[in-house]
Amino acid sequence: MDVLKNFKSIDNNVQRISNSLSLKKPTIIAVSKSFNINQILPIIDIGHEHFGENKVQEAKFKWKDIVIKNSNIKLHMLGKLQSNKADEAINIFNYIHSLDSEKLAMKLCEAEKKFNKRLKYFIQVNISEEPQKSGIQKNEIFQFLKYSKIELKLDIIGLMCLPKINENPTEYFVKLHTMAQELNLKELSMGMSHDYIEAIKSSSSFIRIGSAIFGERV
Repeated sequence: MDVLKNFKSIDNNVQRISNSLSLKKPTIIAVSKSFNINQILPIIDIGHEHFGENKVQEAKFKWKDIVIKNSNIKLHMLGKLQSNKADEAINIFNYIHSLDSEKLAMKLCEAEKKFNKRLKYFIQVNISEEPQKSGIQKNEIFQFLKYSKIELKLDIIGLMCLPKINENPTEYFVKLHTMAQELNLKELSMGMSHDYIEAIKSSSSFIRIGSAIFGERV
């Protein structure tokens, strides 16, 4: 697996699509979960800054020494975050894409004050209204945003979603884009290896690319 070749191919494709639509090129988050640092180093060495992880402990172990040497690196928490991991998450990550409950928002607010650190957050929206998925329900998003941003003073920059599997994702991406505009939020975290093209067309600003860069996980 030529990770660097894959990354450059994705990067060029994202740039080409963005240019053709006269859109700002979205930030590529290289989703490095379950891959060791040696597999990731080729992308770090060419100056890529944004990497995504799904588990707090894995990220802590993997990136501890790397971020000391590469202070420009930005780590994104993409997976479900338990509220009892808030302190650790604040000290590891720069972005959290899975803010999905008032309890978690409160714990993150307390951890920010405790460690004097500010993160950027995406509210995860259950855009497909699936009971097994995490995320704020669509009819509760305004109140949750008010609580998180106004009361807790969290830096909420946008919305994130996971479309329903095996369905055309465009419908869900368009809904999230519209919701973000209505809430005056500028950033969108949507699109993965299999649907990032549709996400770009729906004005995604952060795309989360894993298997298309690193290969399938084992």
